[in-house]
Amino acid sequence: MLKVLQLIPTLDRSGAEKQMVMLARGLPRDRFRVEVAALTRPGPLAAELRAAGIPVTVIGKSLKFDPMTLARLVRYLKAGSFDVVQTWIFAANTYGRVAARLAGVPVVVVAEMAVDLWKGRLERSIDRRLATWCDRLVGNSHAVVEFYRQLGVPDDRLAMIYSGVEDEAPPAVDRRAVRAELGFAPEAPLVLFAGRLAEQKRVGDLLKALDLLQHVQPDVVTAIAGDGPLRDQLEETAHGYHLDGQVRFLGHRDDVPRLLAAADVLVLPSAYEGLPNVVLEAMQFAKPVVATAAPGTTEVVVDGETGVLVPIGDVTGLTRSIRDLVRDPALARRLGEAGRARAAAHFGAAGMIAQFAELYEQLAQSKGIGGPFREDSPAERHGVS
Repeated sequence: MLKVLQLIPTLDRSGAEKQMVMLARGLPRDRFRVEVAALTRPGPLAAELRAAGIPVTVIGKSLKFDPMTLARLVRYLKAGSFDVVQTWIFAANTYGRVAARLAGVPVVVVAEMAVDLWKGRLERSIDRRLATWCDRLVGNSHAVVEFYRQLGVPDDRLAMIYSGVEDEAPPAVDRRAVRAELGFAPEAPLVLFAGRLAEQKRVGDLLKALDLLQHVQPDVVTAIAGDGPLRDQLEETAHGYHLDGQVRFLGHRDDVPRLLAAADVLVLPSAYEGLPNVVLEAMQFAKPVVATAAPGTTEVVVDGETGVLVPIGDVTGLTRSIRDLVRDPALARRLGEAGRARAAAHFGAAGMIAQFAELYEQLAQSKGIGGPFREDSPAERHGVS
């Protein structure tokens, strides 16, 4: 049995965090003993992990460059005697690789979840320097793998495992009641955006499209679920377009599946992605998707078959695509059902979990690791809470 640690910056309800929780909960208990550590702070997903019997530790990083955190993480890894450490997102990928090397962890796997165009010279330099400080860097799409190949990660360290979505029915909702709760007319066609309000997502393009749409399809309303550094600016833009009655900024929500179940269309106007969770979830719920042809998204949405793709920044295309789906419910249903079939066939959670399990065991076997789980004291006994 292999002892595996999943290390991630926080346990908020975001894409990478949800994928990590799905993996941690799904790894077979007869083959893996799993623990989770949050590098910076916990979040709402910690309760789900603990309810599943998975220990959760908070390392407590408080500074951007925090040598004390690195020292605590090294002590924690040594005390835990982990066979495999998997890290997620830049901060954990950086601290985790360094700490794992210092602690002598045999197998290190890095998960990269986006075509990280936001990374500047410093971040790219760190990624290149640490490229061989892991056994595999796993991208969640071919686009992500290619991004890191171009960055300089050797081919023998790269692998691709698609993100997964659990096979579950959408929550039962009263669609009219959800609209009324949001302050919309009960019969209004509802568009949903769910994600971080940051440059990557290009929500400003969506607002421009909604400005055009209100002149040709004035009954359409839009819920924007999520928060981020651009929220105030985007709210001002919506007000300037006179969209106050047609757009609601909901902030961070823990009920995105409920909103998605009530919506008619999901829109994702991003500049880049990895493999967008919210699109997988929309497809799983048989909801039509309008998205930009961003790296990563194009591996999920098949234009004209499981959704509609428009060029990045094409506001007119966004407008036209939303209008067409609202006006043609039969087309919306056809795309949604095809999306559900594609999600089940290619992006199931069980397949994702099985591929990571196989990767862990192959890498461990190559290091001569195996045998029964080694008992040890909980991390809390070693100065980490």
